[in-house]
This record gives sequence, structure tokens and C-alpha cells, in this order.
Amino acid sequence: MADLNLDFSKRIVINTDQKPWINSPMPGVRRIPLARAADESGHITSIVQYQPGSYFSGHSHPLGEEIFVLEGIFSDEHGDYEKGTYLRNPPDSFHQPFSKQGCTILVKLNQFDPEDKQQVTINTNTASWQPGIGGLQVMPLHDFERQYTALVKWPAGEVFQPHSHFGGEEIFVLSGTFKDEHGSYPKHTWIRSPHLSEHHPFVEQETIILVKVGHL
Repeated sequence: MADLNLDFSKRIVINTDQKPWINSPMPGVRRIPLARAADESGHITSIVQYQPGSYFSGHSHPLGEEIFVLEGIFSDEHGDYEKGTYLRNPPDSFHQPFSKQGCTILVKLNQFDPEDKQQVTINTNTASWQPGIGGLQVMPLHDFERQYTALVKWPAGEVFQPHSHFGGEEIFVLSGTFKDEHGSYPKHTWIRSPHLSEHHPFVEQETIILVKVGHL
């Protein structure tokens, strides 16, 4: 069986609101796969939805887990994480996730550098924005060597300079509509652009995106 969207030389665009949910092995937990390895590497990127009162069995993350809470409250034995929380659980971490009221999360599994062992929990609802290029505002979430993850807020009408991505770029649109010369990407669209890809992005309305660069 071929890997799902794991050819990192190709550009991938998925509007997750237009994709069907797939049941997981645990009752009440559903997924929308975005990228998934068919081998034992365990490389997975997906949207996961927990129905109220559902849980997933306890498990470890051999090469880490990265989560952004899109809706509701995600929980594990370490705490409760509201909408807008960014989590990084390092390689070999363990937890048993659940949701009392239900939640939807963006999840990336087994994609860390083995030396990237930092535990991160950031509530982006209360964290500070920093000035970016032009009218952009940036909220740094994590960096390790050449890999960098952040929220970027685009004011209405902002046009960014044309640029390329060394190590690729991965975007998830949290609000508004992100655009470039290749297309228009509404809320909940996932975009993965390969190493040295180029584009000229802009927005017409205020837009917030979750961005990860340098990891492809």
C-alpha cells in the first residue's frame, strides 16, 4: 500500500471541511487523515475529533506528538487544554487523552528530531503577538535548529513579499481565507509546500494561520 501524501516533493492542498470522517478503533473518536505512513515509522498528520465522553487508550510517542486544539477542550492525565492551545509532547512521552465535552484537534505524530525533547504547552488565547514583516503579527510557538512553528495574523488587505521556503512549509488556516497565486484557501484548509517552493501570499480579510517551516 502506498503512503498517503508522504511524497514531500509534491504540493498538497486539502480543505478538511470537505473530507469525510473515518472511525478510529476507539468508540467516539474519528479522524480525517492528511498524511500517513503505511510502514512502521508511524508518521501521521490528521484532524481528530473526540465526541463528548470519548477517550483514546494510553499510548507513547516514539518521535513525539504535536497538537493544536481547534474546538472544544482536549484533556489527558496532565491537564485540560482549551481551544487555541498548542502542545508538544517529546519523543517517548506517554499519555491517555480524552474529552469530557468533545473536541477537535490537529495532530502530528512521530515527526520530531530525536534530540528535540522540549515539552511545550501554550494557550495562544493569552500569549502575546509580536510585530512581523509589514502588517503581520507573529506568535512564536516552537523552534528547533531550522524548524520553526508559529501563528501568523494577517490584517485585511495584507500582501506579503514573494518568497521561497527552505525546508518546505506547512500551513493550517485557522480563520479567514489565505490566498496566493496558486489558489484560495478557506478556514480549515491544510497546505503543504515542498522544499524551495515559492509563492506570493496575500489576504483580503483578517486571517490567522498556523505555520510550520524547515521540516520537509
